[in-house]
Amino acid sequence: MILKQKTVVFLLLLLILSACHRNPLNINISNIESNLRILRLDQDLFTVTPENIHRAIPELEKKYRPFFDVYNKEVLAIGDSRDTLYGGYLLTFLKDPNSSKAKLKADSVFSNFKPLTSQFEMAFKHYRYYYPGLPVPKICTYISGFNQSIVTTPGILGISIDNYLGADCPFYRQLGVYEYKRRNMDPKNIVYDGMFGLASQQFEYKGNTENLVSSMIYQGKLLYFLDAMIPDGPDFLKIGFSEEQLNWCKEHETEMWSFLVEKKLLFSGDRMELVRFVNPAPFTTQFGQKSPGRTGVWLGWQIVKSYMKKNPGVKLQGLMEENDYHKILNESGYSPD
Repeated sequence: MILKQKTVVFLLLLLILSACHRNPLNINISNIESNLRILRLDQDLFTVTPENIHRAIPELEKKYRPFFDVYNKEVLAIGDSRDTLYGGYLLTFLKDPNSSKAKLKADSVFSNFKPLTSQFEMAFKHYRYYYPGLPVPKICTYISGFNQSIVTTPGILGISIDNYLGADCPFYRQLGVYEYKRRNMDPKNIVYDGMFGLASQQFEYKGNTENLVSSMIYQGKLLYFLDAMIPDGPDFLKIGFSEEQLNWCKEHETEMWSFLVEKKLLFSGDRMELVRFVNPAPFTTQFGQKSPGRTGVWLGWQIVKSYMKKNPGVKLQGLMEENDYHKILNESGYSPD
């Protein structure tokens, strides 16, 4: 009898410990439909030939507008599809050897698009859980000529798949892309970059002041959004670090925070300080070459996590709508030791 009682107590303790460590963002999405649609502009565009161009362009306009306008004007920079010279510019782009090689490589890397589709479906099931009243944007893949990786327009999340051909793709070395950027030009980064781009478009910076800590926390909110959309995803992919760089941040969290506090940088509005700690870079100069760039963003993410843990009544929607970044800092109780 005593043995059974001990077993029951032990099981109850296990349940309590499990509940304490359970990720609150691991929610039940089994009954949620993603309603995801994927449009392959990269496939449709390269069917255009001199023989069919007059018929093909109106078909592309009908299928892809308004994104087609943004793609032509801002990504390819070849003008409006209704301009008289547009057809010639488009054919020049399609026949360019770099475009052709990028298309062939993309066809090889993404010969099976189902894994990416499944990842996006899971992410957008989480999105619909938190935002059931908002439509799920269509995913539109395209060849950009190695330009913008992610482009968002109302109702469309555009992804330049030629920017995700693998970190070792020789094209990127030939183009002189830095190693720290090449690391994230891989298919495994697409869903993370796509959902981060969606969050950046949907939740723009609206702080009353722009200082370092506000920028850090704003970026931290976007990363927490990724935590909610891809709760089982590794943190290093969410922020675009290597695993070693992520571990470096964990090991030096206290020192980094103390540096910003002691140097009175948190409330600095100096644009260069924001660049040093928030913008992508091979490393953070003040913390040495073993550190990653964007260490301020990682710290902002930890502040947001602390805030959400200390304020369990705040849901994701409330966090993303909260634009008082100093309030988030004050109520986070963040104090690494």
